[in-house]
Amino acid sequence: MKKKIFLIVIFLFLLTIIVVLKNYSEKKQGRVCFESYCFNVELAVTPEQRRNGLMFRENLGPKEGMLFVYDKEEMYYFWMKNTLISLDIIWINNNKEVVFISENVQPCKNVSCPAIKPSENAKYILEINGGICQKIGLAIGDKISIEY
Repeated sequence: MKKKIFLIVIFLFLLTIIVVLKNYSEKKQGRVCFESYCFNVELAVTPEQRRNGLMFRENLGPKEGMLFVYDKEEMYYFWMKNTLISLDIIWINNNKEVVFISENVQPCKNVSCPAIKPSENAKYILEINGGICQKIGLAIGDKISIEY
């Protein structure tokens, strides 16, 4: 009986290790640069990754962010439900040009959170710490480079 329990515990431990490694390997990384200012970004490329975004994150490094990558350029709305930190949200088109910026967007603690609606279509959306756009002088029309 003890041997059976021991084997079950070992099996569950190995299964947990496999799941953790699988989730770790699925986190794709990239780099986004505006002139000489670069961000190391976590990529959100699957529907689940895009749905979760930066929800429940308690902090984000000053040169870190999340880049949402879509298959095609469209109008993508964002919201701050379950987001714990203020963010600058930057919409970027196919030509890797900034087309819309929503600065210092605050967390939403309500059941119903307003959507942030850009005025232009985008293929990429970058989320970084609130206030950084102003600090680095990022503006609509700026070109970026994306590596992933």
